[in-house]
Amino acid sequence: MTLEKPPVWLFDLDNTLHDAALEVFPQISRNMNNWIASNLSQGSTRLSDAQADALRQVFWRRYGATLLGISQMPCDKATQFLKAAHCFDDLPSLIHAEKGLRRIFRKLPGKKILLTNSSVTYARQVLKILGLVPFFDNIISIEAMCLAGRYTPKPSRRFFWHLPAKLKVSPSRCILVEDDIRSLKAAKITGMKTVLVTQYLNRSFQSHHAYAHPGRKIASGRQSYVDTRIGSVRWLVRVNVVK
Repeated sequence: MTLEKPPVWLFDLDNTLHDAALEVFPQISRNMNNWIASNLSQGSTRLSDAQADALRQVFWRRYGATLLGISQMPCDKATQFLKAAHCFDDLPSLIHAEKGLRRIFRKLPGKKILLTNSSVTYARQVLKILGLVPFFDNIISIEAMCLAGRYTPKPSRRFFWHLPAKLKVSPSRCILVEDDIRSLKAAKITGMKTVLVTQYLNRSFQSHHAYAHPGRKIASGRQSYVDTRIGSVRWLVRVNVVK
């Protein structure tokens, strides 16, 4: 593959590079619910687990991310919430990924950036567990997804419009590798290339952490905003994504 300029790969983390729906997402859901029950109760009565879970999903549906709902509260507790949500006693035991990822990343030409709605601490930990730290030039976590002082995480179209300028590259050089069609659609509108990873989609149906309505994230058939559809990131070296 000969290119005038190398591509810039934008990789999602959870349910793209590893199966987060199996154990990580359920734990994050519990962490979020515990924090909400303890910190968003009215008066001296602690919210029940069911009430906290319902409130979390209200935040997700209304704002697109639970963190955005938390950040709307009069007292900004977003940083505290984000830290609590990604607290694990034994994270390595929760990570499930296929073998051979290092070999694939070694073969991919171009710059690689992690683009995740998770915290930067969690993202670094997972990359280390996967053995992929040496292959990534940068991590853009949810803490860095801010415009005008407000969180604008994926799948915000405003975020994707500003991202190429932030990276100082043309949108046409960027390739977003994701499991969420909402982010792929937002990226495609800006002129980026898009790759849908489907391997963990069905399993993520069990997760209400990342998707209050998980069925909406799947593209049926070939959508105009999906340039390439693959089962696993291991297929990236077998298909001609960069055209």
